[in-house]
Amino acid sequence: MPDESVKVAVRVRPFNQREKDRSAKLIIKMQGQMTTIANPETPNEEPKSFSFDYSYWSHDGFQEKSDGVLEPAGGSSYASQRRVFEDLGQGVLDNAFEGYNCSLFAYGQTGSGKSYSMVGYGQNKGIVPITCDEMFKTMDKNADPNKRFEVTFSMLEIYNEQVRDLLSKDNPKGGLNVRQNPKLGLFYVENLKRVPVGSYAEIEKRTDQGTASRTVASTNMNATSSRAHTVVTITFDQIIKSESGSETKKSSVMNLVDLAGSERADSTGATGDRLKEGANINKSLSALGNVISALADLSMGTKKKIMVPYRDSVLTKLLQNALGGNSKTIMIAALSPADINYDETLSTLRYADRAKKIKNKAVVNENPLDKLIRELKEENERLKKAMEGGGVVMQEGAGLTPEELDKMRKQMEEDIRAQLMANQAMIAENAQSWDDKLAEARTETEKIDVGGADNSRKSKEAYLINLNEDPMLSGVICHFLNSGETSVGRKDASPVPNICLSGLSIQKQHAVIFNKKGVIEIESVSGSGSKTKINGIPLTGRKALCHKDRILFGSNHMYVLMNPLKPETADNSLPKEITWEYAQKEIAQVKGFATGSAGLSKEQQIVQEQVLEILPMVSEVNAVSEELNKQKSFEVVLISAAAQEGGDITQSHASNDLVLVTVKMKNLLNGNTWLWERGKFITRRYLIQELYQKFLDGENISNIPKEQDPFWEPTEDVLIGTSNLFLQSLSYCLDFEDTLNISDYKGQEEGHLKVKLEPCDNKGKPIDEEAFVDDPHELLNKPYHFKLTVENANIHKSRFSKGIMVKYSVKNNGKVEEVKTPTVKNTLTPTFNHSKVISIPKLKQENLDFFESGCITLSIYGIQEDTMPDPKLLKLNTRELRQMENMENSTANASGRRATMFGNEIASDTSHLKTEVVLLQRKYERLQQKERRMQQICEEWSKKPDGEKQFEPFYRAVSAVANSTGTRLKTRVQMLNQVLQGQKYVRQMALDKSDGKHAGDGDTISLFVFDENEHELAQEASQNNGVVDYHKVAHHHYPDLQLSKAKTDSVIEEKDGTQGDQDSFGSVDLEPYMNADPEDSADRSKRFTQNGNRTGLLSDINTKREVIKPARNAVSEYSANKKTPSKSNGKRPSSADNNKTESSACVLQ
Repeated sequence: MPDESVKVAVRVRPFNQREKDRSAKLIIKMQGQMTTIANPETPNEEPKSFSFDYSYWSHDGFQEKSDGVLEPAGGSSYASQRRVFEDLGQGVLDNAFEGYNCSLFAYGQTGSGKSYSMVGYGQNKGIVPITCDEMFKTMDKNADPNKRFEVTFSMLEIYNEQVRDLLSKDNPKGGLNVRQNPKLGLFYVENLKRVPVGSYAEIEKRTDQGTASRTVASTNMNATSSRAHTVVTITFDQIIKSESGSETKKSSVMNLVDLAGSERADSTGATGDRLKEGANINKSLSALGNVISALADLSMGTKKKIMVPYRDSVLTKLLQNALGGNSKTIMIAALSPADINYDETLSTLRYADRAKKIKNKAVVNENPLDKLIRELKEENERLKKAMEGGGVVMQEGAGLTPEELDKMRKQMEEDIRAQLMANQAMIAENAQSWDDKLAEARTETEKIDVGGADNSRKSKEAYLINLNEDPMLSGVICHFLNSGETSVGRKDASPVPNICLSGLSIQKQHAVIFNKKGVIEIESVSGSGSKTKINGIPLTGRKALCHKDRILFGSNHMYVLMNPLKPETADNSLPKEITWEYAQKEIAQVKGFATGSAGLSKEQQIVQEQVLEILPMVSEVNAVSEELNKQKSFEVVLISAAAQEGGDITQSHASNDLVLVTVKMKNLLNGNTWLWERGKFITRRYLIQELYQKFLDGENISNIPKEQDPFWEPTEDVLIGTSNLFLQSLSYCLDFEDTLNISDYKGQEEGHLKVKLEPCDNKGKPIDEEAFVDDPHELLNKPYHFKLTVENANIHKSRFSKGIMVKYSVKNNGKVEEVKTPTVKNTLTPTFNHSKVISIPKLKQENLDFFESGCITLSIYGIQEDTMPDPKLLKLNTRELRQMENMENSTANASGRRATMFGNEIASDTSHLKTEVVLLQRKYERLQQKERRMQQICEEWSKKPDGEKQFEPFYRAVSAVANSTGTRLKTRVQMLNQVLQGQKYVRQMALDKSDGKHAGDGDTISLFVFDENEHELAQEASQNNGVVDYHKVAHHHYPDLQLSKAKTDSVIEEKDGTQGDQDSFGSVDLEPYMNADPEDSADRSKRFTQNGNRTGLLSDINTKREVIKPARNAVSEYSANKKTPSKSNGKRPSSADNNKTESSACVLQ
């Protein structure tokens, strides 16, 4: 038969409730065989198109019949379950009757509708049950007496690379072995139970048995069903008797595979975990993808020599024949229609597109029955001889060591022995008549009680029905509550409880349920320490139960009480159907998390979903920690954007406004903590499940190396808290210095951090106040540099004294740079004095936007060490340690504040407000000058004689000032007062003794002009190095207005140790020379010019000789230095000195 490609179908489902709550948008379209998907992030981009054998539209356009079956509404293209079967299932059935092997597997992310297509729900049966039903209907129509049929059924689950037989109660530790047939080269599951079935009803009951087994296992083993593959295998034999009396068997093996959820391995963000490689999450699906890619390359001829990696996982071993051999194969890919699942859906489409390129060569499996038996016996003889001859002789070589050769020899001998036993079993089966085998199987089938099957009792008696995160596994297990007492506990209890549960936090005697004439009550067994929750609230004492109450036994056993005798007791606000998701939301609400989606943004809804997903996992891991006594506790921690590490001066702070969902692990002995990202925790939780399963299997896990222990983590720096440094001052070239609060993820204060922002040049030299801009857009398209200095910190908690450092990230010269201060040890008040110059080659609008609304997040870390715990704590087990910690937290949070909550941004807002105050002060000063200029114009006009008062020029002048934003200009003045010059000299000396910054000539001042001639003055300034003649701007100079300084200069230390007032020049009284009247100021300047020896000033201050003694000494020193001038050091004065110059008397230069 020629090669035949794998048939591929895709099917899109309706929106689920989660997607409706999030107002999801439809991104899938289908037309004929074509399926298109639109990227919600780039709506103008052309949608991606894929072509498949079938594209099924099941999103909308359906109506429900009276029996619950969904069918297409008039004129719609809705694909019903029946249509999918007719296209896919009927082909599987036809091929089976022709003697071909068939395989049908469903692929897609969790919740995409795989199980609905394969198994169905309620009256809407899926492909598997319809195929089985139709197969037996066809068999019943057979009228040929020389043809008979034999059907066997098996059902297995692959979880964590272990195979479990779902039709058997006893599975060996580590699961069933997967062997390879030496003759055929195919893999099979050793000792897998294959049950003869004679009707669809028997298959249905066996399927229910397998589903119940999956449910119990997923609950007891904490296994997530979405991570498990389910394989149903139906072997369909047709035995045809010829006229000569010989029999020929035409055999078909139908594999119906429901694959695990196809979430991409990197979608959870499990990066950087040392144990990531040890986890088997998605290992089998990754291996399946590699096999499909290799087979596609082989089919297309793109590569000649390709090793198809079937051996990489259990799943690919069992699907070897289905994918690359003797089988007709169909794949159905289930799609989510919602924009929130775009990445996963696109990944599924690409996976399916790759699979359709695979070609198989199927042949009819038809052989004489006598020949098959003869070949089995002959093979057995060969295998026996090989075993009797000492096993398989291995030749040395091929680079194998003697140990490796011995291991390989033993493995092959084991495989031969297993194959020998399998062949003998097949021979024995053939010796027994089919009718006898079927009768035995039917007797066993009739005894199966999967729970929940007796629907007649459900209308008369109270019962518990299970909930599972997989909707297909909810409602599978049912426990009726008989009159009197019903005990709940483990099966190893004495006496054995009425309801036997096992798994995490289930005690031998766990709880007792009382049923007295339909009145149901529950009580925990006294002294057992059992954990039971009713509607999310821990059970304490005896409690009456109402219809539809939710009961959680231990960590995983979730049930709903159904009481048909008292239906009126149910809460009217409850939904019609109680789901797993509803019960988990209820638990989260009790813990303090908001679960309503109304008014939430898309990002907030994502966070909410992640919290609801991770909460039961955290409870489970805490339970494992208690049971294995690992002395660790776990809690969910939500870190707000304000409390997250990192910052980028090219991006708006709002773009990273997503809350981070993490899990904190705490060592209960020494208090060390670790924060794990959600993805890392999910990986660890998976490994913890493996460890716990080994514990349940009886393995000794106490001696495992700590590096392989998922509960162990090397010590690492712990985040004490964060401080947000807002950058608004940089938009105006202003310095900013502040002491910031250090807040932890709860928003609680952990200390303070003193930092400083300074605009500077590319070498880090601060620029003076002349760089101040009123309009930030003046800075656009120019290089910009600023210096961030982390000065010191003050930390509250003593446990962080081992070492403290600060980290932050910025984009420097176009590259993101991680900046870290040196670690200061053995103190809670570290001094860092660490500076970093950050350069932006060309300032863009996005940089200004970030300056205005963004911040740099400074993360303060403490060093952790493995210290010896308090000996008293070593005597306590993990449960007792957790109880003690919870009591301490309850005391600490007595105000009602929860321990796990969003980071508080109040401290950050305070810092932001401080920056705004500085800017508002600048604007206020500008308005003061503007107001003074308007008063000046009005005063001048009022003093004019009535004949000279012309209103139009006056109105024009006032309007020009009123509408002006002000032009900042520079002019030069000359110092006349020797005392003032001496005082300035003192300041310069002080600066020389420190870092020498801001020193220089100091005769230049800046002022703002509000007038009609602003434009002409600005032109003059541009032609004269930015300076204008003082004559032209003297009337804009108001010495009495106290102007802010762009720099914060050091205050001058007086000889007595006190600090002088910067704005009053130490202790020199200048009030007489700071009159507000401009004319008085001008007269005084003229008088100073005429009086060259300055006797007027000295006589005025003679009465204050003692006060100005320091200044007089400075004058003398200044005069001496003036006679023998030293070389200039090229330093410029501080901006503060320039501002003080504006307040002194001056003349034209």
